Amino acid sequence: MVKEWKIKAVEELKELISKYPVVGLVSLYKIPSAAFQKIKYELGDKAKIKVAKKSIIIRALEAAGIKSLGEYAEGQVGLILTEMNPYKLLFFLQKKTTSAPAKPGDVAENDIVVPAGPTDIPAGPAISTLTKVKIPTKIEGGKVVIPKDFVVCKKGEKITQDIAAALNLLKLEPMKIGLKLLAVYENGKVYAGEELDITEEEIINGLNEAYSKALMLSIGIEYPTKENIEILIQKAYMNAKSLAKEIGEVE
Repeated sequence: MVKEWKIKAVEELKELISKYPVVGLVSLYKIPSAAFQKIKYELGDKAKIKVAKKSIIIRALEAAGIKSLGEYAEGQVGLILTEMNPYKLLFFLQKKTTSAPAKPGDVAENDIVVPAGPTDIPAGPAISTLTKVKIPTKIEGGKVVIPKDFVVCKKGEKITQDIAAALNLLKLEPMKIGLKLLAVYENGKVYAGEELDITEEEIINGLNEAYSKALMLSIGIEYPTKENIEILIQKAYMNAKSLAKEIGEVE
């Protein structure tokens, strides 16, 4: 028999979910309490975060008609309810993410790459900490150098004591502390976090690239627009001048 408090908790959460057009499912895995409270504070009235037992969240989502969002619930999770579109929500959470050292038992969210280049590590016994996990090394000027990029831990793998020691020696902080968006619901559709896995900078760069290509195409086919009209006029002038010179009207 389901306890009365659980029924009430599900119903209250369902009612809250129904008031927002965008509902996100976030991972609370290993986020320190202070960092979590700071994110809640900085969200202000832009969004509301609700933390509850996973079973209650899943039932509330099902009761609200978005059962498929609950299928992404893994580990300790919470709900983030907002009127921001999914990308604005994602970018906000990305900006609030900080790096942290790896600890034994942590799971790599992405491939952990030791980048090629010089280090501050002096030649000596410390090299064994790196070679123990097969990180390639060489010595230049009495310091350890990593000759090429090396994946020391693949996505989804657990970080061992030896790998954590090597990463800490290299002063690399591959872990991310923040709210990870697992999935988000908007307008009857659920988007997995991987589908939104893009940064604000990447979107801006993509738009700039698309703009440049469109501008060059419009110039190439001589289709006048507000953005290219000056270029087309200059092109027409140069073509006319060149033609006039060819027929001898311009010296």
